[in-house]
Amino acid sequence: MGLFGGGGGMGGRMMGGGGRLIIGAIMAIGALITYFSSSSQNEVTGEKQYISISKEQEIGLGLQATPQIIQEYGGEHPDPEAQALVDRIGQKLVQSTAAGKTGYKYDFHLLADEKTVNAFALPGGQIFITMALLKRLETEGQLAGVMGHEIGHVVGRHSAEQMAKQELTQGLTGAAVLASYDPNNPASYGSAAVAQLIGNMVNMKYGRDDELESDKLGVKFMAESGYDPTGMIRVMEILRDASGKGGSRQPEFASTHPDPENRIQKIKEAIQAQFPNGVPQGLTK
Repeated sequence: MGLFGGGGGMGGRMMGGGGRLIIGAIMAIGALITYFSSSSQNEVTGEKQYISISKEQEIGLGLQATPQIIQEYGGEHPDPEAQALVDRIGQKLVQSTAAGKTGYKYDFHLLADEKTVNAFALPGGQIFITMALLKRLETEGQLAGVMGHEIGHVVGRHSAEQMAKQELTQGLTGAAVLASYDPNNPASYGSAAVAQLIGNMVNMKYGRDDELESDKLGVKFMAESGYDPTGMIRVMEILRDASGKGGSRQPEFASTHPDPENRIQKIKEAIQAQFPNGVPQGLTK
């Protein structure tokens, strides 16, 4: 304690604060460099993306997570005919479009849960729909709309993008926390919490953009596979009704996807772009 302990009060705290700022800056710079050095062009959308894992890693992650997902939703549904329907429509969408040329391993799972209205995709091609959502759909075309949207997430590499963004957010948030948090001042916790909130908001915004892009890709995949893309509009109406009425708990789909009412207009615009002269007759409803 003698020579160094007694004089370490204010000077030590100042050095500590300065050190945290320096380390925080290094963390932030490192996170930014890592993120922006991982750019690639999506072969289907043409979009420039920042992704830090390979397609093989995406496939592996999806396959590893699938058993846990299936368990969480009560297992796979035992009806072989319903599963066969999901498989047939999903594979038709894949084989008829650029999705089938991406190298992903597509598997379609009908989950036994009859209360949670949901559909989602894991990275690499593992796609899921609950029986609760399937039994609300009225036509094959509507199921194709759901499957096309989820295939859009895989093709758009949205999960891989979110992982890279999360790495960046964690790096920057960690830098902000380290730079602003003073263990001798409990009030500084508020600044760290704000930094975390901002990071979450950024990811939420990008997630909503991903949903809209998947709607657009879903319309394209439906049209190329011979399905009437207006079926996706009806899907949005079904989801809206499921959110607004009792009987089952609120759809998980609604908690992670933009408001169906807002998406309908964007879907109409995508259909108009796909068929400027109107949707042709003869497509499967």
